[in-house]
Amino acid sequence: MRVILYTGKGGVGKTTVAAATAVRCAQLGQRTLVISTDAAHSLGDSLEMPLGEEPRAVAPNLWGQEVNALHQLESHWDRIRLYLSSLFASQGVDDIVAEELASPPGMEEVASLMQIRHHKAEGKFDTLVVDCAPTGETLQLLAFPDVARWYLQRLFPASRAVMKVARPVVQPFVSIPLPPDDVFVHIRNLLVDLESMKSILGDPKTCTVRLVLNLEKMVLKEAQRAFTYLSLYDYLTDLVVVNRVLPPEVTDTYFKSWRAIQRRYDESVESLFDPIPIRRSKLFEHEIVGLDRLAELSAALFGDEDPARVYYHAVPQRLRKVDGRYELQLQLPFVSKDEVDVRHSEGELFVTVGAYKREISLPRILNGKRVSKARLDEGLLRVTFADGQA
Repeated sequence: MRVILYTGKGGVGKTTVAAATAVRCAQLGQRTLVISTDAAHSLGDSLEMPLGEEPRAVAPNLWGQEVNALHQLESHWDRIRLYLSSLFASQGVDDIVAEELASPPGMEEVASLMQIRHHKAEGKFDTLVVDCAPTGETLQLLAFPDVARWYLQRLFPASRAVMKVARPVVQPFVSIPLPPDDVFVHIRNLLVDLESMKSILGDPKTCTVRLVLNLEKMVLKEAQRAFTYLSLYDYLTDLVVVNRVLPPEVTDTYFKSWRAIQRRYDESVESLFDPIPIRRSKLFEHEIVGLDRLAELSAALFGDEDPARVYYHAVPQRLRKVDGRYELQLQLPFVSKDEVDVRHSEGELFVTVGAYKREISLPRILNGKRVSKARLDEGLLRVTFADGQA
């Protein structure tokens, strides 16, 4: 099953682009499900059809689903949450605070993404198009499997078998409730589900992420940060969609300054996201809702292409720890070291190759560190960060 995740800053039109992609895939004969994991669902409005917790037929080869995060959370986490709440409450934590502490950040969002694993196992669909939450929440949930594993393994270090034997002996002498046997069953099942979900999302042959943006400064900055973090977590970004571009035929004086702003930022898009392919869609003169309008948008973005294809096949930048130091690795094929210049300021790295300049937003883990070395090895730029002066 091909999985395509669409994300971007709130309001850029990612729901519409995701729905348009699904419409085109269905037209090509693929059994396609478009699914919304955003708590503020608008997918049904885009398709002009009410959707629910289960897939609903929308058109030939096309289904839609709006995931109820609370429902998913109950099935995957509820028994564990009840135990953790009682654990925190036994230590004098206020009941309401205990309830909050019992659910790690991002659990509701990741419970929605569990549907991906469910649909993969069922095998009813060829293509799954996911309308994700805005960028920040999406990045949080993509990192969640590793966080949840750490969280669970430290809260429940004892094995189920050991606890089953020790509980009757130990419980009378401790002031905290020990986890009952069924909690370990739920933990095991949750970890299996998380690992299965991560194996799907982390497989570039199966799953890719696509960024949707508008030509505005704050939107570009957020998309750029998202691109950096997606690469950091080894998730493949295979396409950038620039949405709502004012077309040349818009000559009204009122929009003259907006067109100038968009042209300026459009010139930056190529250098910011290169070598990721870019698709652009104009700002239409009408609202994009309903199957016919969505098909019009998909034609503008993809033409006769299959949107389910993987447009790019490599993660162009990675962050690794080498000999105790962080090393940013950037693909720069077909250039010599004499053509490359690297400059660093807090939070950003600037790489210049000839007349081409790329600005890379750095993850927070590199705050306070400086570039100590940069070298080019067979098309791979390695930039080493260390404490102290550059």
